[in-house]
Amino acid sequence: MEYTDKEYCLEVWGNWACFTRPELKVERVSYDVITPSAARAIFEAIFWKPAIHWQVTKIEVLNPIKWATIRRNEVGAVAGKSPIFIEDKRQQKNTLLLQDVRYRIYAKLVFIPVKGRSDKAFAKHQPGDDENPMKYYQMFERRALQGQCFTQPYLGCREFAANWKSIYDTEQLAPPLAEDRDFGIMLYDMDFEGNPQKPDAMFYRAKMEHGVIVVPDKDSEEVLR
Repeated sequence: MEYTDKEYCLEVWGNWACFTRPELKVERVSYDVITPSAARAIFEAIFWKPAIHWQVTKIEVLNPIKWATIRRNEVGAVAGKSPIFIEDKRQQKNTLLLQDVRYRIYAKLVFIPVKGRSDKAFAKHQPGDDENPMKYYQMFERRALQGQCFTQPYLGCREFAANWKSIYDTEQLAPPLAEDRDFGIMLYDMDFEGNPQKPDAMFYRAKMEHGVIVVPDKDSEEVLR
């Protein structure tokens, strides 16, 4: 069977967003725009199976980039076998986040043949006679049309819920932000293939031209490991 991939578009927006820079450990500081990993997570919240993966291809910035600073309560401990008393572990930290964001994110639904899947994924997903890319295209399109999602999509942090809608006609869309900007080195995604328990971070040089950020393929030389 010949395997193909198909591109889809979502428009996402929200009052607040924080795409945290990993190099800043104490205070949360957001990147200027949504990262490819955050965009991928939105698609996966709507539909994901071990037989597919989402490859983000393009991000369109629709609203001007606006910043805000808030103080948030965070718990300075990791949940384990012992209970956490919030009053004892509560910490107030500053967060530099984005305000009133809106993006159009594009991604390809890439079908993974059985021989290309990990043993763990294969164990959870035994292929049947109807194993083909079209089945997954139709499943995503049906869920997106009905506004269904497995989990609530969010904009960087789970408390910043994302509104979303699927875009089918991409020919008659309002133009993105008329601005060029070089955002420098930005988090691309986490590489779980080598060691799923301790994935490596991947980065890329994010450049916006006329409001559009082209996202390179994962195996491209533009992606830094």
